[in-house]
Amino acid sequence: MTSKAGEPETGRSQELGMKNVTNLGIVSLFTDISTEMILGVLPFFVVVELGATKALLGLMEGAAEFLNYLFRVFSGMISDRLGRRKPLVLLGYGLSTFAKPLFAFATSWTDVLVVRLADRLGKGVRTSPRDALISESVKETRSGRAFGLHRSIDQVGAILGPTIAFLLLPFLGTRGLFWISFVPGVLALIVLAFFVQDRRGHGVTTSVFKNTRSVLTRRFKLFLIVMGIFALGAYNFSFVLVKAGALGVQEGTIPLVYATLNAATVVVGLPSGVLADRYGREKILLAGFGIFFASSLAGLVTTEGALLALPIAFIYGSYLGISETLQRALVPSFVSSELKGTAYGVYYLVIGTCSLVANVVFGLLWDQVSMNAAFQYSLVMSSVAIIGLIAFVIVKPNL
Repeated sequence: MTSKAGEPETGRSQELGMKNVTNLGIVSLFTDISTEMILGVLPFFVVVELGATKALLGLMEGAAEFLNYLFRVFSGMISDRLGRRKPLVLLGYGLSTFAKPLFAFATSWTDVLVVRLADRLGKGVRTSPRDALISESVKETRSGRAFGLHRSIDQVGAILGPTIAFLLLPFLGTRGLFWISFVPGVLALIVLAFFVQDRRGHGVTTSVFKNTRSVLTRRFKLFLIVMGIFALGAYNFSFVLVKAGALGVQEGTIPLVYATLNAATVVVGLPSGVLADRYGREKILLAGFGIFFASSLAGLVTTEGALLALPIAFIYGSYLGISETLQRALVPSFVSSELKGTAYGVYYLVIGTCSLVANVVFGLLWDQVSMNAAFQYSLVMSSVAIIGLIAFVIVKPNL
């Protein structure tokens, strides 16, 4: 890896690289404070106050995440062609920051859907260029540590957001929280604009279709198949919060359940990245899949007891901390440096499409059959993905 000036990387440039990762983490921290203040109360707001069904909640979250992942494809490819990452990162964070306060005007679930789509559009625009920028800030051998560090800093905001929501909710109400979310979002934009360094490189000149074919090597396609199977059964965190409500957790306490979920991602994020760099990212990712299986099993067997919502949320959060960190860290290992944005875009398109299906199916099963049927579906899909990942690890040296 070389520095921006083109010289070989030195200890000094490595330090600046991790500093860039840290600053990007701080941007995500403030953005997550803004976002998670809202997301901790949004499922209850949609289902209880606005009267939407759980199937509609699943459709809303699935559609929002699909749009999010779809635009990660375009933004990743565009950043490769520009040879720069920061303009799109700034645009994406800006869209989300200015969209979220508009939840305060919602009078139906369709209003929430429109704002949620705008927020996720912003996330889709920024994520692939940001992940490429993180991977370009450090050596490839330290990518697990870099993504783990970013994830852990990011998730500190995901703890603070629900905690602030819990403290302010009795005074401001749900709609007041939507307005206050604008403040940390603006702080994130200031840090991004003035403290994050951009990549300075040459944009690729080949066509988008040729770039896509170039990144779709045999190894990467097999990796995408396994990740897609897992994503088909991986339900959104919103259902963990709805499960908490079914166990007897009151609406005003739901943000604390969400804070517990996010605390778990902080606890495991950086350690999982360090362990992955040392022992193999696929092996630690396999542990993350196993933890998701345990989370779904816990959701299946627990039927009452509000306090049980906290360990279920912690287990689910641990899965997120491992899985989202290591899947992102693995993507650059399949492609050349100048096509990282495209590779992230393709990866996120697969995950987004499968996530849309997963959340719609999970919500429909919960509504039309039973809660147990929904969790059983996720248990089956995660079992298939675990077998697939084990096979991928075994045959990887021969690919």
